[in-house]
Amino acid sequence: MARSGKVKTRKLELDPLYNNRTITKLVNRSMKDGKKSVALVQIYKALDIVKTKVKDKEPVDVFRQALENIKPLMEVRSRRVGGAAYQVPVPVKGQRKEALAIRWLVNFSRKKTNKQYHTFAEKLATEIVDAYNNEGEAVKKKETTHKMADANKAFAHFRW
Repeated sequence: MARSGKVKTRKLELDPLYNNRTITKLVNRSMKDGKKSVALVQIYKALDIVKTKVKDKEPVDVFRQALENIKPLMEVRSRRVGGAAYQVPVPVKGQRKEALAIRWLVNFSRKKTNKQYHTFAEKLATEIVDAYNNEGEAVKKKETTHKMADANKAFAHFRW
């Protein structure tokens, strides 16, 4: 059932080191079992690793560009019409773009299994650098989402 009225968004505090809200969102998303300080340390380690891998830019700028490369423009949503469910392509709104990008970044970082990665910070740093270079699993997920939306554009007239 749809919400009635406006949805209130909570104000997030800026992270202590970079004074950036998107890094705070990344910390909150990567946190496990409410251990924010552990997540904060891992994120900062990941950004330090990013600094060593991409020397000509600041790690926050690399992270911001990586998020821009991950953010989806279109997605498909299920819509029931006359007993049949159609995948209807719809544009992704502002806050959801960023939320999906951060979610995909964290999830695909966690899924990385390789002997060269020992910590979450290393996995996240690799995924950020890959996304910065328009590669990696999170960017592939965005492209897959766009392909699904493009394949189902015949049902765009069912948009609500």
